[in-house]
Amino acid sequence: MKKIILTCLFCFASLVYSQKQTVDRIAAVVDNEVILQSELEYQTQLFSAQKKIDPKTPGLDKQVLNMLIEDKLLYAQANYDSVQVTEDEVKRQIEYQVSMFIQQYGSKEKVEQMYGMSIEKIKRELKDDVKKNLMVQRLQEKKFGIVEASRREVEDFFGKYKDSLGVIPEKVKISHIFLNPKTSSDAKLKSKELAQKLLDSLKAGADFAVLAKENSEDPGSAAQGGDLGFVKRGVFYPQFESVAYSLQAKEISDIVESPVGYHIIQLLERRGDAIHTRHILIKIKADEASDLKTIGTLTDIRDTVVRMNGSFAEMAKKYSNDKETAPFGGVLGTFYLNQLDKNLLEIVSKLKDGEISYPKRVDYSATVYGYHIVYLQKRILQHSPDITVDFDEVKKLADEYKKQKLYADWIKELKDKIYWEIKL
Repeated sequence: MKKIILTCLFCFASLVYSQKQTVDRIAAVVDNEVILQSELEYQTQLFSAQKKIDPKTPGLDKQVLNMLIEDKLLYAQANYDSVQVTEDEVKRQIEYQVSMFIQQYGSKEKVEQMYGMSIEKIKRELKDDVKKNLMVQRLQEKKFGIVEASRREVEDFFGKYKDSLGVIPEKVKISHIFLNPKTSSDAKLKSKELAQKLLDSLKAGADFAVLAKENSEDPGSAAQGGDLGFVKRGVFYPQFESVAYSLQAKEISDIVESPVGYHIIQLLERRGDAIHTRHILIKIKADEASDLKTIGTLTDIRDTVVRMNGSFAEMAKKYSNDKETAPFGGVLGTFYLNQLDKNLLEIVSKLKDGEISYPKRVDYSATVYGYHIVYLQKRILQHSPDITVDFDEVKKLADEYKKQKLYADWIKELKDKIYWEIKL
C-alpha cells in the first residue's frame, strides 16, 4: 500500500526549475501557491523514471498534476492550522538530503557540478521546500498518526481482499545474543602512547592540521586538518565538551578519553555558546585476544543452552550487549528472507527451527563490530495468506487501507474549502 504522505516527489526538483530563465506558464493555482509548467514537466519525468513507464503515457501528466495540487492543498491547510517546524528540524532535514545526494553521486563536487551551484547555495535553495514538506508531514502525522483498523475492520479487509494479496513469502522469527569485544589494557595503552607522542610533537611546535591529516582516525574531519567547525553545546561527547569549553582560544588540551578513543583538542574560536574546534582522534581498537575471548564466551553460552537445555532468552537478558533487544530476550523480530542482510541470511539459511548458530562477526559500521549467535525460533514457509498466522501483516495493510480512505475523503474536503484552479 502506498504511503499517505504525498509531499514533493523529489525536493531537488526545485533546484532544476528554479534555475530556468525563460518565462513559464502557470499550470495550476492553489491558494497562494502556483504550479509552473516546468515543474509539472520535470515531476512527470521523475515520476515516470521512478515507476519505469513512458513519460508520454496518456493521462500521466494529469495524474502528476493532481498529486502536486494535493501537496499544495496540504501545505495551505498546514498554514491555516499554524503548523510549526523549527529551524533546527529544517536544517537537519536539509543536511540529510544533501548527504544522500553526495552518497548517490559519489562526492560533493559531483553534486555541485550536477546542479551548477555550491553545496551552500543548494542548501539555501532547498530551505523553503523542505520547510513546506515538514509542515505537511507534521499535519498528516497529527491527522492520521494514530489511525488503526479495528479487529473487525482487519477481518473485513481480509475477507474482501485475501484473493488479491498473493502468497506470503517465507519468513523467520529470530533472536540473537551480541557481544562487543572488550579492549585489552595493552591495546588501550598503545593508543594512549600514540596520542601522547602526537601531543608532545604539538608542544614542540608541530603543525596541528598536518598531524591531524596524517594521524587522526576521525574520517569526518581528518582531511580538513581535524576541523570540526562551529558546534553548539550538546553535540559532542560530554567528556569532549567539558574540556573543549574550558579551553582558551588557540589552547591545546591534554589527552581526553571518550567512548570512541583519545582526543587532542584545540579551541580555535568561541561565539556565544558555539565553539569552533579541531581535534586529533586516536581510536581504541579491540585486539585479536579480545576477539578470541568474545568468541569463546559466546560459544560457552551456546553450549549452555544446547547441552543443558538452558533458556536462550534468559541468556540474552543476562549477557547480550545489544541494549535494544536484551531486555526482550534478544528477540530481533519476524522477517521475510529478503529483509535480511547477506550475512544474517547466510546464518539463518543453515538453521532449523530451534537451532542456534555458532559465533559470527557482525559489522555495524566501518569501525564498529562485534560477534553474535543467532537463534532461529521459527521458520514459516511460503503460504497463502492466513489471518491467524499473518495477522500482523494483514493488519498493517488494513491500517493503510483505512488511512487511504480517510485521506481521500480529507482531500475532497480540502478541495471544497480551499481555492484551486487548473490553468492549462
